[in-house]
Amino acid sequence: MLSSAGSASLPEGFRACGRSCGIKPSGRSDLALFVSDTAAAAAGVFTTNRVLGAPVMVSQQRVPAGDIRAVVINSGNANACTGDRGIQDAQAMTASVARQIGCRAEQVLVCSTGIIGVPLPVDRITAAIGPAVKDAGTDDADLMAAAEAMMTTDTFPKLVSRDVAAENGTVRVAGAAKGAAMIAPNMATMLAVVMTDAVLTPPQCDELLREATARTFNCIRVDGHMSTSDTVLLLAGGSSGVAAADMPEFREAVTDVCEKLATDIVRDAEGASHFIVVDVCGFDSREAAVQVARAVADSALVKTAVTGNDPNWGRITSAAGYAGIEFDADCLTLEINGVTVYRNGVPVPYDEGALSAVMAEQDVHLRLELTGGPRSGSSQARLWTSDLTQEYVRLNSEYTT
Repeated sequence: MLSSAGSASLPEGFRACGRSCGIKPSGRSDLALFVSDTAAAAAGVFTTNRVLGAPVMVSQQRVPAGDIRAVVINSGNANACTGDRGIQDAQAMTASVARQIGCRAEQVLVCSTGIIGVPLPVDRITAAIGPAVKDAGTDDADLMAAAEAMMTTDTFPKLVSRDVAAENGTVRVAGAAKGAAMIAPNMATMLAVVMTDAVLTPPQCDELLREATARTFNCIRVDGHMSTSDTVLLLAGGSSGVAAADMPEFREAVTDVCEKLATDIVRDAEGASHFIVVDVCGFDSREAAVQVARAVADSALVKTAVTGNDPNWGRITSAAGYAGIEFDADCLTLEINGVTVYRNGVPVPYDEGALSAVMAEQDVHLRLELTGGPRSGSSQARLWTSDLTQEYVRLNSEYTT
């Protein structure tokens, strides 16, 4: 664990709850509920894995929409690879919430995370939904409880909120997420619910969410494994009365909330001892820069070098070289935590012991820059990843997915 939970506040017009419904043998909370008191504009971004969890199939048919009232989430069971029964169970969860809050089942979105291929104990979940709706509140503790109920192998809840001042009021953006492994775009074994009291249309929600996800949740990598359940949802309830879609500060806040949730997922990566930032710049397109950054971020040899606090420039530059982008290696420069270790295709002298000591104490920042030749330009990309430790291997050899 490289970080810990902070505090956050719900936007006006939203309630949340987290409680146990008996899925997890530990008895820890495993049912989260987010309720909008008004019909909310909503959008979603989902895994691109062809093996889909039932909740993904149900929810992606319901957004974008202008009348979403709630999101119900269970942890401990992914309800994936469960056939027709899985679809029916996911629909039953939304119908149960709808009865309690007085709306149609289609106005409720659903997510599940946990073990794959095991039928959902749906009766336990539906029995707990009524009490959950009654418990749902507006306090910071209610949002924290919901974030905790989303967790599986997470070691801390992930939640954040940001306020944006407008001419006619204040807008809040808040979010909660879960995730610690099976992390690779697009997106990861992760769930996130982002809420705002701004006034948005469904198309505006969709545009904002896709823009933010492309630069945050789709830029995190832990182990290169894409899950069946990935879901990011954005709900805009409109209680502030502020139409914020054209406000740069609001758009920045949405991305900022997503970035904080995404990077907390990497900081909580299973077994991780280092948080790694990979910056690639000087390419002719963002797509090319992303492709190079992904090759570096996914390299097991780069990850294990960082685990050992080894500034191994050879592993990093060779990973960039096999990314599939035809650039001139003689124009490539690498910095590790601000120290130039490789310039224009050749290594340069540096204090290896001092740099290793810095890597042991700080986040690790890898910066690759292309300064000329084919594919050079002004585009850049940033990805976040973690190192690869013996503890990661132990955890995933013992955990059944």
